[in-house]
Amino acid sequence: MATDIKLFNSNDENAWCPGCGNFGILNSLKKAFSEANLKPHQILLCSGIGQAAKTPHYINVNGFNGLHGRALPPALGANIANKDLKIVVTSGDGDTYGEGGNHFIHNIRRNIDITHLVHDNQIYGLTKGQGSPTTAKGQVTSMQLDGVRVDPFNPIATAMTMGATFVARSFSGDVNHLSEMIQKAMEHKGYALIDILQPCVTFNKVNTFKWYKDRVYKLDENYDPTDKDQAFKKANEWGDDGIPLGIIYQDKEAISFNDRIPQIRDNKPLVDREWSPKDASKFMEDFR
Repeated sequence: MATDIKLFNSNDENAWCPGCGNFGILNSLKKAFSEANLKPHQILLCSGIGQAAKTPHYINVNGFNGLHGRALPPALGANIANKDLKIVVTSGDGDTYGEGGNHFIHNIRRNIDITHLVHDNQIYGLTKGQGSPTTAKGQVTSMQLDGVRVDPFNPIATAMTMGATFVARSFSGDVNHLSEMIQKAMEHKGYALIDILQPCVTFNKVNTFKWYKDRVYKLDENYDPTDKDQAFKKANEWGDDGIPLGIIYQDKEAISFNDRIPQIRDNKPLVDREWSPKDASKFMEDFR
């Protein structure tokens, strides 16, 4: 039985631009949590800084706002302390692939049991429209007046190369598909990346809703996401040739970070264990 979706509504005033693709992501999150029969207290939403990072304010779950590019470290800490908590990281393409690139790479290696949603609008939306890691080469922005001069970052191929065990792509304009991807990512044991194509209606006049709708297509039932060679080919499809949506790659045999550590795997979550001052004293004595 689904949880009442209204439980996830927030009374905080929303500061996103009218028509922003973030609204579709927010609605998809609520739908996914509801259909997964989760309650607000069972979920932690972590973010860094940016328009995407405002999401924890607009949904009624536990939330953590961190520093720019630093959404993943508190998510990792929370996951180790409470393995029963559903943890979702919500951040932008700059926050994750730019400022947070180091954490992005190394938490893939760890295979921490979190769902990582990247609101990929191919621009820096909070800081007035300069090029982000995923902005197309040649695209004119508020800062690159003669066009971006470097090649864009490919998050799907990079995540797979680093050993990510769940890599998907969706579109904020398709709430049902994105909600389905979020639920499947939360069910996965380990790090799950969803790169979400999300138009910025204010600062990115190139990658609009129409631009995406004219190019995206859904992978069909004949596609095998466990075939890594095939997945790499899909990871490199982009632009006028089509942009695939769905689970690009999944390793269903992956072992999560917590399951590699017997002290965490075989015991209650750290937050539920009983401790006393004597335990702390004994611990300190070991260092003398």
